[in-house]
Amino acid sequence: MGWLFMRDLGRFATPRAYLDDQFTYVRDDHRLTVLASSMVGTTYYAACERIDTDVRMVFAVICLTKRSSGARDGCTFGYKDMSEDMGPHESECPAAILDLLTETQSDYARAWRSRCRDHLEHRRLVNARPTPRPGQIIIFDEALTFSDGQARDRLEVVPNPKGKQALFRDPMSRAICRIPNVKRRGYRLVNPAVRTR
Repeated sequence: MGWLFMRDLGRFATPRAYLDDQFTYVRDDHRLTVLASSMVGTTYYAACERIDTDVRMVFAVICLTKRSSGARDGCTFGYKDMSEDMGPHESECPAAILDLLTETQSDYARAWRSRCRDHLEHRRLVNARPTPRPGQIIIFDEALTFSDGQARDRLEVVPNPKGKQALFRDPMSRAICRIPNVKRRGYRLVNPAVRTR
């Protein structure tokens, strides 16, 4: 399905509230209810319960969303909806939603669920890595190439006077740098030697 755009969200304060309403309805032959939903960035994930005459199933709905304030046609919100059996690329569905889904016969849906679980495990492992703290030495598994063309795999962790995110200093040039998403990289931390008196 393509993108649907509209001028505003109507009575709804958030895209999530609007989409929850869109996927909750009653028809002559079935009923659809959003059991749980979440926004991960600009992607909406929902566990939707469909009840037919005798059949109950819970499947995932995924929506890409866009917000715009300067569109010429005045449309400020748009979304593109997909079901899990379309095998969407987006695979950051929260575990609380995945846990509600019933069994499926769709190979695409099973593959999508597996990618989501793999992503959750990867994120768990990344979050479990120790956070670099000022005073430590960080040694990367793979050297990083900097704007001066030099590759470095060992940096000092230094405090950031303007924020919580640590800064890194090259021990040779003493240049200070930031490393975005540092926890996504492979590294180990070395604490400074403890001096005894």
